[in-house]
Formats: sequence, C-alpha cells, structure tokens
Amino acid sequence: MTEPQRRRSPRFSTGGGAASSSRPTAGGKRFSSGGDRRSRSHVRAAAQPTQRSAAGVSPRASHSRRAAGMQSLATPRSRSQREAARRGGHARKAPIVAGVVAALVVVIALFLVLTRVFGVGAEGQDSLPNQGQQVEVVIDDGSGANAVASKLKDAGVIANTDDFITQARKQKADSQLKSGAYVFTVGQDIDSIISQLISGPNSTSGRLTIPEGLTVSQTAQLVSEALSVSSDDFIARAKASNYAADYPFLADAADDSLEGFLCPKTYDFSGRSDVTADTVIRAMLDQYQTDVASLDFASGEALIADRYGITMSDYDVIRLASIVEREAVTDGQRPKVASVFLNRLKVGMALQSDATMMYVTGGEVTADDLKTQSPYNTYLNTGLTPTPICTPSLDSIKAVLTPDDTDYLYFYITQTDEWFSSTYDEHLQAIEENK
Repeated sequence: MTEPQRRRSPRFSTGGGAASSSRPTAGGKRFSSGGDRRSRSHVRAAAQPTQRSAAGVSPRASHSRRAAGMQSLATPRSRSQREAARRGGHARKAPIVAGVVAALVVVIALFLVLTRVFGVGAEGQDSLPNQGQQVEVVIDDGSGANAVASKLKDAGVIANTDDFITQARKQKADSQLKSGAYVFTVGQDIDSIISQLISGPNSTSGRLTIPEGLTVSQTAQLVSEALSVSSDDFIARAKASNYAADYPFLADAADDSLEGFLCPKTYDFSGRSDVTADTVIRAMLDQYQTDVASLDFASGEALIADRYGITMSDYDVIRLASIVEREAVTDGQRPKVASVFLNRLKVGMALQSDATMMYVTGGEVTADDLKTQSPYNTYLNTGLTPTPICTPSLDSIKAVLTPDDTDYLYFYITQTDEWFSSTYDEHLQAIEENK
C-alpha cells in the first residue's frame, strides 16, 4: 500500500535537549480514510428509487370531441350527411372505429415496451430505480446464475431474470460468478454485469484499510469509521490475554497489549453481517501470523548478537521496529535508522526518540515533555520501550533483522533529505547547515 506522507525531522543529541529539533506532527504518519459511511445491508441504493407508473395508455373518448361531431338539428346538412343518416350513421362511425383500433395497437405496443424495459407485468415488478442510479448488491457465497439473477432483479438492476440466466449460461459463466459486494448501474447491459461478476466485487463498502505505523487506538478509530464496530468495543477487546492461547507470538506481549500486532493491510468484510471487534482483531492477527512467517527472526537475532553483543527476542525486534517505523521516512532509510538505534543500544546510549514520547502525548512533543518521567521517555531511560509504539511495517521489521553495518550514532532526517553521522559534532554541523 502507498505509505501516508509524514513530516518529521528527529535529531539526536547526547545532552538530552531536543528543543532545537523539528518535531514530527501529531500522530506521526498521516492517513486518509474514506468518510463515506453507509448502513450495511444486502441491497442498498445511492438514493431512493423514483416510482414510475407502468400503466399503459388507456384511450378515452373525448367528450368535447364527441360534442363537436354532433350537428344541431337546426343546421342544414349536406347530401352526404343525409345519406349517412339514412344508412344509420355508418359513414361517421367508420373513422371512429378505425381510430379506436389504432389506439389499441398503440396501447398494446406501449405495454410490450414497458414490459420489456421495466419488467411490468412479466414478473410482477412495476417500478425500478432511476436509470443511471447506482445500486449496491451483495452476492452470497455459492450463488449460481438463478440466485444472482434474483438478487439483481430485487435490487432493480435488471428487469428480467430469464435474459440474465440465458446470457450467463451462454457464456458458461454460471460457475464463475464471484460472491461479494458489487455496485451496479440501473440500465447497465447484461454482458457488462456478467463480466463484473466474473472479475469480482467492486464495492468499497465493508473494506477496512489499516496503514503502517498506527497505534491500537488509532486502529480502533478506523475500524469504527469503516465498519459497524464501535472504537470502545474494539479497544476493550484488544487485549493480548484474549488471544494468546491461539496466537503463540503474543506470549511475551507486555501490559496485556496488542500494540505492534494489528497487521497493516486492507481487509474485506463486504456482505458480512457477523462483523464484531473480535472478528476484526482475529483477521489482523491471522494476517500478522501469515506475513511474519516469511521472516527469519532466528538469523536476524543471531546477527544482532554477533555484531552488537545484544540478545533480542522476537518481541524486542517488534518493539525496535516500531520506533524505526515512526522515525524513518523512506524504505531506504530504515536499515540505517535501525543501525543507529542498535549502535546506541550497544554502547548504552539512550535512544532519544521523540516518537516514543509522542506515543504518550498523542501529539507534538515539547522540551518539557522530554523531562517527564515515563517508561516511554527514551531521553531519560535507556533501552527499549515497554511495548511497541505502533504496528511496524514488514520493511521496518526486516530493517531491524538486517540492519546496515555502520558506525552511525546520529541522524537528521527531513521530509526530503537525510544526514547520518558518527559523531555529535558532525550531527550538529548537519543541523546548522540545513537550518
């Protein structure tokens, strides 16, 4: 996924003062979530359908026209009129009968058109949503052409199920129709509908995208915005003890926290009515388990022990990776940033990361904040934070497991530039030159 833009310029110093640093913005990584929240149902339309009358045209005799055709008894009549009168008026009635027949033909033709286009009478549907209106339809698992056709007709997408079924079977598409949430346009041709059903769901409703670098509380907010799950319920459920029995990698999680394990990814819950906080959390933990399975933690930890003389557990790797995630701006910076922190741990220096205090403050970090006693204040405390400070990306985890081999102890990173230094004087010079 494309990483949200961040503005941060952390700078390290051994003096513990960070007032001269250009601080990251509140919340660190920025992300954009779809604000469109719609109620979830199996069939939804963007607007209420406009009812259309499907009644055929009913010819009615016009009283005014009939009256106009009558002659006053006092008005002299022509010879032809007198002849017609003697024959019982047939000369006048013939064109009327012809007109009635013509009107009936028009009515029948119009009825047939309405039946074909709007489904009037043929299948008991006398109204459809407006032509061009978008309608959301959820196709259940295992649905064949018959079931899909019924869903589409109920939603007003198609007027006739037989036409859809015939075309689907003609294309041998019956077994290729995929389940999920779709957005169709009323009046859309059947071939394009079938093509979309073969390609797969195209609705964004019920989809949840979690970027890298979010905390549990930030994740809860996105879940609340995308799904029918309250953020309070999510946070209350997001405890390591609730899931450690099923996910062994949570055994070392501190403070009963799932911080660092709610895997960043796009999740699709379209068409599901059983989505709960537990459902979402398990999906994220499953994804984490799948993603980290590709990483060689043992080899990475052995490298760290050999190069830096530091013994790290899998949980330690995630804790450090979360800090790397919040400090690096580009993927290429991550292995170098990881090397800075590992070099500092090697010599017993404090990590001095503003990002760790941002986890506490939830926003901009001030010089006074850096004097605050907190286990997450890496200016006052050496070593790692008690828990991860966010969910790191795979790239950040890889960076910790395979850091660049450097002697860097400092870095100065802006949104567009980077400077890595081995000495404090070099670090100060980089800052001075780029004010």
